[in-house]
Amino acid sequence: MRLFSWWIRRALGAAATLVGVSILVFLALRAMPGGFAETILGPFASEEQQRELAQRYGLDDSALAQYWLWLQAALGGDFGTSMISQEPVADELSSRLPVTGQLAVMAVLAAVFIGVPLGVLTAVRARADGGGTVGRLLSGLGVSLPEFVLGSIVVFLFSRYALGLSVGGYVPFGDDPAANLRAMILPAAVLSVFAISATARTTRDAVLNVLVEPYVTAAVARGESPAFIIRHHILRNAAAPVVVLITTITAYLLGGAIIVEYLFNLPGIGSYVVQAVGRRDYAVVQAGVLLAAAVFIVLNVVADLLVGLIDPRLGVTATGRQT
Repeated sequence: MRLFSWWIRRALGAAATLVGVSILVFLALRAMPGGFAETILGPFASEEQQRELAQRYGLDDSALAQYWLWLQAALGGDFGTSMISQEPVADELSSRLPVTGQLAVMAVLAAVFIGVPLGVLTAVRARADGGGTVGRLLSGLGVSLPEFVLGSIVVFLFSRYALGLSVGGYVPFGDDPAANLRAMILPAAVLSVFAISATARTTRDAVLNVLVEPYVTAAVARGESPAFIIRHHILRNAAAPVVVLITTITAYLLGGAIIVEYLFNLPGIGSYVVQAVGRRDYAVVQAGVLLAAAVFIVLNVVADLLVGLIDPRLGVTATGRQT
């Protein structure tokens, strides 16, 4: 019963959050200087031309009427039609989702398989002479290095010199897997630097907190090997904050790959939504922001459930509360 109540509260909270996000993005778009008619027709268009274009797309209605019509359609799965391409927004986003999704998945896998071991290593060697110093420096540099700086350097080097990987020229994975990976490795590597660094830093702090626990001291006193202690005593007890971070990073990567997509000319959701903002393509921006918010909410729920499986003391199944 407690778990059912938690699901009800979480569903109501998610619905309220999505409605709030939709209102904010709707109002923010219409508060920007230069509407759709002015942007498309240019500054020298007559008032009659602007009025005619606004009437064609229903932009002459009140903001409340426009929002209500859009919300009703969105609840039915219809996110409108792009005012630029005249294509359904849902189709446009679904065709670009595999690009952004693949980019995020590759970056998250790098964070898990590089960041977690690096964090464990720096924590275990924290008390050694100079141990973990290189790892701490690299993680600090990775967190503070802007993506556009690193991405620009990578684009220059691999465009100037023949280093075996291509910049741009995206090919769907189903058409040519090898060409797809050649085009996606570089942007995924640039995007993963922050994810790896943040994961390594969080893992290090979590492991250091676990190392001082009595059961770790008891395991050392029993003569258990360091590898056994790490696998059976440290990783699981330090996993909760790392899991939360990785799910949060996944949501961030799905919505924050804009710079990388622009630099490497990838037809992803991020670059598509940014272009729509410049063109005042309202339906595209509203649907894109709503999709990002929904992904973030879903991944937060997944994080709660995973934390509950890892440590039932922290899980919603044990307490009936959100952690």
